[in-house]
Amino acid sequence: MTDMEFVTISSGELTARVTPFGAELWSLTDRFGREYMTDADPAFWTGHAPILFPIVGALNGNRYRLDGREYELPKHGFARHSLFDVVETAADRAVFRLRDSAATRKVYPFAFALDLEFRLEGMCLHTTATVINAGDGAMPFSFGYHPAFAWPLPGGAAKADHTIAFEQAEPQPIRRIDLPTGLVQPEPVATPVEGHLLMPEAAQFETDALIWDRLASRSLTFGTPGGTQLAVAFPDMPMLGIWQKPGANYLCIEPWQGMADPLGYSGDFRAKPGVLSLEPGMSRSFRMDVSVLTAD
Repeated sequence: MTDMEFVTISSGELTARVTPFGAELWSLTDRFGREYMTDADPAFWTGHAPILFPIVGALNGNRYRLDGREYELPKHGFARHSLFDVVETAADRAVFRLRDSAATRKVYPFAFALDLEFRLEGMCLHTTATVINAGDGAMPFSFGYHPAFAWPLPGGAAKADHTIAFEQAEPQPIRRIDLPTGLVQPEPVATPVEGHLLMPEAAQFETDALIWDRLASRSLTFGTPGGTQLAVAFPDMPMLGIWQKPGANYLCIEPWQGMADPLGYSGDFRAKPGVLSLEPGMSRSFRMDVSVLTAD
């Protein structure tokens, strides 16, 4: 992908590059050129920060049932593989929009708009996704962010020195994925968080993501205390996934509204855990703020 295919915005302190394909953030650098996003090593995963809509995670058999009919959708839905329109640009701001089409209505029978606004302010990237029901019936959906941050972050600290500090203590058990199906296992497991603190390590992700569906926090800090850190706030989303391909140089910190189907799920999509419903003409927004904190 060439620079001509990106929309670039800057605050003077930070610069972000976003591709209209999937409205995906590819790069976040500071004024010294330090990169805070994944290296996208193809030996592991070439994603950067896909947008998850209208589902998060996998469906049972890649299919869902809705009002007596069955539809097929791939993992995480179609937004990440869709070309968004660029509807607004400024030096420090860009807005991308995806609308329903004949192709989307075959797999998701709703009229909608999905707007992604990226705005830089000093050392913070503000991202707001807004889902709009443009149809005449209640519209069920889920939404999620999937940013892959550099691990280790710039600054010279080792991976093992990085921590995730949650805003609140997180004593509740977490959920794990059933690897053969990609669905959520029925039994929760003990949290790896000690108080507020998680020490991420590659072995934790050998059975896929760590999933919090009973999350107390709406923000966290990732990085090395006293060194480079990212403060990630997600006030509108009650769930979280943390994931990497073991050994890769990234860590995905994923605020979610929704998650994969429970193992064996065969109910209606509207009744699935984490699915929201929008009435006609209504909208719902989901914000994620990423602030870069550096020792200098």
